[in-house]
Amino acid sequence: MATTAHAPLSLDKPLPGFIPGDLAWHLGMILRGHQTHFAQAVEEMPCSVRGYQMLSTVVHHDPANQQALGAHLGIDRTVLTYLIDDLVEAGLVERVPAPTDRRARKIVATEQGTELLTRLESRVAAAEQTLLAELDAAESAQLAGLVSKLSMAIHRAQPGANPCEAMDHLG
Repeated sequence: MATTAHAPLSLDKPLPGFIPGDLAWHLGMILRGHQTHFAQAVEEMPCSVRGYQMLSTVVHHDPANQQALGAHLGIDRTVLTYLIDDLVEAGLVERVPAPTDRRARKIVATEQGTELLTRLESRVAAAEQTLLAELDAAESAQLAGLVSKLSMAIHRAQPGANPCEAMDHLG
């Protein structure tokens, strides 16, 4: 199986097809569009998008404890406590002793939380399809792969970065 080498970008030339700075504008527009569709899809979720992201992380990534949940999402522990309190009050998650450290708490989804997440995931998927309507299936798959690759590289380089802060600064 042959591999193809990618030519490195030249640092003295702008990105192909972009005026320097255009990338930020394009990413900002995509984030705004996504945020609008995402927020509408999860409007019944306590704490809106952050609540959805927390519940999704609890269900799909099973963080070992509350601290690991906050680290994964890049949410400060004081803010995290309030968000978890809201989800507990809504009956979507509960705090249980962490199996590896009785002093720590693990956040687990309740049956009600899992059912809500399943419903909302369908809405989020539909919202994302709406956002990507201008792309064909191959382009959507390519974009998803490239965005995932780039975001994980950034996450590795800046593990404590909070993606919610980027959205907060778009205004």
